[in-house]
Amino acid sequence: MSAPFEVLLYYKYSQIENPEAYAASHRELCLRLNLLGRILIAKEGLNGTVSGTEEDCRRYREALDADPITAGIAWKIDPVLEHAFPRLSIKVRDEVVPLALGEDDFSPEELTATHLKPEDWREVMKEDDVVLIDARNDYEWEIGHFKGAMLPKVNSFREMPQWVREHREELEGKKILTYCTGGIRCEKFSGFLLKEGLTDVYQLDGGIVTYGKNEEVRGEGFEGECYVFDERLSVPVNRTEGAKIISQCAQCGETSVRYRNCSWMPCNAQFICCERCEDEAGRYCKSVCREAAIMSPVAVVGG
Repeated sequence: MSAPFEVLLYYKYSQIENPEAYAASHRELCLRLNLLGRILIAKEGLNGTVSGTEEDCRRYREALDADPITAGIAWKIDPVLEHAFPRLSIKVRDEVVPLALGEDDFSPEELTATHLKPEDWREVMKEDDVVLIDARNDYEWEIGHFKGAMLPKVNSFREMPQWVREHREELEGKKILTYCTGGIRCEKFSGFLLKEGLTDVYQLDGGIVTYGKNEEVRGEGFEGECYVFDERLSVPVNRTEGAKIISQCAQCGETSVRYRNCSWMPCNAQFICCERCEDEAGRYCKSVCREAAIMSPVAVVGG
């Protein structure tokens, strides 16, 4: 696909001594290149996804590749027809991936699990005594995941350590495979698993996005689509004959990948809604939200 714009997805664990100053200079770079998107910066590194023209994105990659702090980034690049973000947001955080380990925190530069290339991942998934752990959020899982994978029942990523400790017996003696969208969560999560004494741990190199782009595996074994944090909301992964949509409209149950936000502003929950149901019943995740909007029409998105 030839397109005038690109979406870049990337991360880099690297020591940033002054995150605030780095964020300020990074903002100047993005503004100069007319980039839009979301970037998180912390002392442990940065995580971002931005969009811009093909030329501006090339210049951005060159700038980061030349900087010792960010050299060596494994860029994920998608061609698009226009900007995939409405604005530029650069924020400084305590962690780019919030596991909230406190004094027990560590850097993936020091400890992380073995990376499996897509070709190896596809084969290892088929082995016995393998546990696939999806390190993403529930709404990402709903729209697509690897067949046979488990989604830990947690409210946020920072609850993953406690989940591991509570389910240690299920993980002992297993070959543990972890995956996420682009790889950044697994860099930290897989390292935590190793710190907990689980020794046979692996992560999908480059995440789901890289797996879907690999021309040999062609996304084999992934069901549904991959949630992305831009205006596209999801992208195809499986390009084999076994590809299928697994997510369903919350209203009628038909297969759909259309994520929408509930029109009732106090709710604003993200849910899957097919075009027909949105046209006929409005963009409400539950009947109670629709009823509340009727009673107070001011609190409706776009109302």
